[in-house]
Formats: sequence, structure tokens, C-alpha cells
Amino acid sequence: MRLIKTKKIVDENVKIDFFTEFLATGAYTGFVPKASGTVGSAFAMIFLLVSGFYSPVVLFTLIFIFFFAGIIVSGRMMQRYGDDPSVVVIDEVTGQWFSLAVLSIFYPELKIETAVISFLSFRFFDILKVYPAGYFDRLKNGFGIMMDDVIAGLYSGIAAVILIKFIGYLW
Repeated sequence: MRLIKTKKIVDENVKIDFFTEFLATGAYTGFVPKASGTVGSAFAMIFLLVSGFYSPVVLFTLIFIFFFAGIIVSGRMMQRYGDDPSVVVIDEVTGQWFSLAVLSIFYPELKIETAVISFLSFRFFDILKVYPAGYFDRLKNGFGIMMDDVIAGLYSGIAAVILIKFIGYLW
């Protein structure tokens, strides 16, 4: 479990095209010097400002598209930056959206508290790497990079639903 991954270039001869870099780094948020995964997750949350984004149909469609695109661009970025490069945050974006998608099924009306709980629980599970997320994290390929965050998003969404139910019960 690594809280802060170091940014390094392992092969300067590998050239990355604009589209691959832009997508893989979450519009360059992956180049933030510290906690790029957290910044990538926060970047994913910005899309909640778009009307209609917090819909299971929209979210699951985007997750599907970004998951497969993420496998491709992550694999390419690994050639330049090594295994599980910290600059790649498309996995955090997709995982955070998965957490929101699970929540949107149970809580179709978005509230700021719901979004905050989703964000915090996703960061918790993304860092913790609860099985099988840790297994996928060790695969060292584009599929593994993406899948460990999708698993974290699933756990996060379920935990957030339970937490919100519990908090609602207390209030």
C-alpha cells in the first residue's frame, strides 16, 4: 500500500501522443506532484456539476467506455512511466464514477453529503486495496490498473450506501 507514488520516467524514448496523455492523466491532473490519485478522484467529482451526469445510465455508460479506453492508454503510459504510474489517474476517475453509479441506484437525488461520502469512501478503499483489488493492482498491466479501482469503487459505493442509511437512521 503506497500513499504517495513517485513520478518517474523509465523510458524517455517512448513518445506519448496528446490524446493518450490527456485521457490517461485525467486532463493532466495526474501530473500534480503529490496525491495525484486523490486529485484524479476530485477531478471525477467535478462532472457532477453537469446536469444529468448523476444518472445510473450516464454513469455506467461512461464507466464502460472509460474502462476499456483506460486499459489501452494505461498500458501505453506504462511503457514510458513504468508499472502503475502515478501520472495515470483515469483509473481513479473511473473508480470514483463507479462509486457514484452504485449510489445513484439507491439515492437518485444527488446531495452534497452523498458526494462527499462517496469521495471519502472511494479514497479509503482505493488506498486499502481490499481483495481482490490488491490482486489486480499486482498484475502490472492496463487491465490491472483499471480493475483495482473499479473494485474499490464497488466497495466504496456499497459502503457509502450503508453509511448513508446508518447516518439517516441516526438523524
